[in-house]
Amino acid sequence: MINTYLSTWLLFMPGGSEMILLAVILLIMFGGKKIPELMRGLGKGIREFKEAKENATNEFEKGKEEASAKVTNNTASI
Repeated sequence: MINTYLSTWLLFMPGGSEMILLAVILLIMFGGKKIPELMRGLGKGIREFKEAKENATNEFEKGKEEASAKVTNNTASI
C-alpha cells in the first residue's frame, strides 16, 4: 500500500527536461539579477526553519528531562 503511494508521488515529480523548462521560465519571469535574491531569501527561510525546529526539539527534550527528574524526586521522597 505504501509502495502505491510512493510510486504515485514519484509519478508527478518533474524530470530533467521539466526542471530545465522551469528554470527557463523563472529566468524569463524574474531576470538574471532577481534570481540570486530569491534564492538568498529561500535559503534564509530554510535556515530559520531549521533553527526553529532545533529549538523546539531542545525545549521538548529539556521538558522531558525536567519531568523525569521531578518524578524521580517525588518517588525518592515517598
